[in-house]
Amino acid sequence: MNNLRNKGLIYAVDDESDIIDLLRHHLEKVGYSFEGFYDALSFLNTLRRKKPDLIILDLMLPDYDGIELCKELKRENDYKDIPIIVLTARSKIEEKILGLEIGADDYVTKPFSPRELVARVNAVLRRYKEKEEEKDVIKVNDILKVDIKKYEVYVNNKKVYLRPAEFKLLKLLVEKKGILFTRRQILEYISKGKKIVYERTVDVHVRNLRKKLGVAAKFIKNIKGLGYKFET
Repeated sequence: MNNLRNKGLIYAVDDESDIIDLLRHHLEKVGYSFEGFYDALSFLNTLRRKKPDLIILDLMLPDYDGIELCKELKRENDYKDIPIIVLTARSKIEEKILGLEIGADDYVTKPFSPRELVARVNAVLRRYKEKEEEKDVIKVNDILKVDIKKYEVYVNNKKVYLRPAEFKLLKLLVEKKGILFTRRQILEYISKGKKIVYERTVDVHVRNLRKKLGVAAKFIKNIKGLGYKFET
């Protein structure tokens, strides 16, 4: 292995040792970790113990139909989010379409350019990373943006600084839009095991939060006598 930063773990399933060696050389060269498998059984045994960031899958395996294997992986909750690049000698357009229809993220035919294959791996992983990042960002009517992972809030593209309790409160409401939370429920969520104090403390947090959110404060609704909810 070289000293490049590890960019992720790639599994390749192909019964041709030359292909496995070629993939290993070019993927490790650019910083990926790599494990190759010559049959589906050894691949599945390893997959159950450790999941990769991406799978390169040949459709013509000695012990398993690659199309069925791809279908099964995309049906399993534990594996459906792992991107798959199909690598095969089957080059008919109908089979390419089938590969994509069964859930593959890309389709590369043999013989192939190693540089192109590496570029496709990079592109697929980049798309998945962007999707994951989008899950962590909640946008509301082009006014409010809450980045859950970065712990950041923006109103009209201007950063708003919230205290931890205020951020937890906003996170709870914005992630469960339309759901009414009692003061007790909110307090238990933002306290997380700490001693519960007065439920009216929630009103103080909401008041401070609304003040900081400015025009976005209108999304936090007070249902008199019941609690609060987030509505657009």
